[in-house]
Amino acid sequence: MRVENYVIKQARLINEERVDILVENGIIQKIAPCIETSYETLNFQDCYVSAGWIDIHTHCFDKFEIYGDQADFIGYPHGVCTVVDAGTAGSDTIDEFYQQVKNAKTRVYSLLNISSPGIFAQDELADLKRLNQEAIIQACQKYPQFIVGLKARMSKSVLGDSGNQPLIFAKEMQKFVNLPIMVHIGTAPSVLEDIVDMLDEYDIITHVFNPKQNGILDKGYIKDCVYQAIEKGIILDLGHGTDSFSFETAKIAFQNGIKVNTISSDIYFKNRINGPVYDLATTMNKMLYTGYSLAEVIRCVTVNASKALHLDHLGSIEVGKTADFTVFHICPQDIELTDSLHQKVTMCHYLKPDYTIVKNHLYQIEEDK
Repeated sequence: MRVENYVIKQARLINEERVDILVENGIIQKIAPCIETSYETLNFQDCYVSAGWIDIHTHCFDKFEIYGDQADFIGYPHGVCTVVDAGTAGSDTIDEFYQQVKNAKTRVYSLLNISSPGIFAQDELADLKRLNQEAIIQACQKYPQFIVGLKARMSKSVLGDSGNQPLIFAKEMQKFVNLPIMVHIGTAPSVLEDIVDMLDEYDIITHVFNPKQNGILDKGYIKDCVYQAIEKGIILDLGHGTDSFSFETAKIAFQNGIKVNTISSDIYFKNRINGPVYDLATTMNKMLYTGYSLAEVIRCVTVNASKALHLDHLGSIEVGKTADFTVFHICPQDIELTDSLHQKVTMCHYLKPDYTIVKNHLYQIEEDK
């Protein structure tokens, strides 16, 4: 249903405050205890209303068989207003990706892979000839409203014998395009200590709670470089994925005061259909199980996510912001959750999205079959 000029009556915010939210032409115009208007009225009763959820690590370009999906399979039907593709496309394929998603119902942005073809194969950074400085600059200049950062996958299966050279290249590119870099951490030889050393404030490390040897833990203890990353202002992103989230790692981090800044799914068609990801809400519920408060979880997919990639028009319910909203409730039923190591846990309540408002359209979320 199209909604452009309307008021959400007595919206229940995360802090339990009740407000009316007036929207005109898709922009939040007024927030007050009570707003009288002749516009259409939306009332979501006892559901929570948050800014539209943003998933900053997805794979929603379906050109390549290895990773990919479609934005409207992972976005608005699951309470997610904005998805950011994390490097599926590179400078050679960004045109095709843009054409594929420009009319999507979900908002879509791209982190450009520093490898020219993108993730056409698992080892896209094994050949340094695929690092094309001029092509990256041209792509960023052509799509300044679409490309919001760069992506470098720094793990053994991706790098081959390239070592840290791709990340060195990415940091050089950053000087020209002035965008944040998201770095995928996985199996060495590109070790976490080196990655932290090379990154700067506002760069992003994803797959923070992966259970691999090159992760944040050393024999069950937090590595010193993780604290150094936080001190430097590096953004820690969840990036669940098929193989990159462990309840145990997340719990140890939580107990030591290490929390992610952003919660993302690293979703693509296989882990959407077969798990363990399924959707962003499921990933958010895993962080509720870990011990995060509801307010912290919502902040990770709204204001923190928007700040991480400079999506300044999104991420908060404020006058002048784009009127994207996610409406959800806390369901008082048991749910079973599974991590990447097939460990299963049960929590007695869970967060469930009910409606998505994005691009001036209201969508009711269908019950799982």
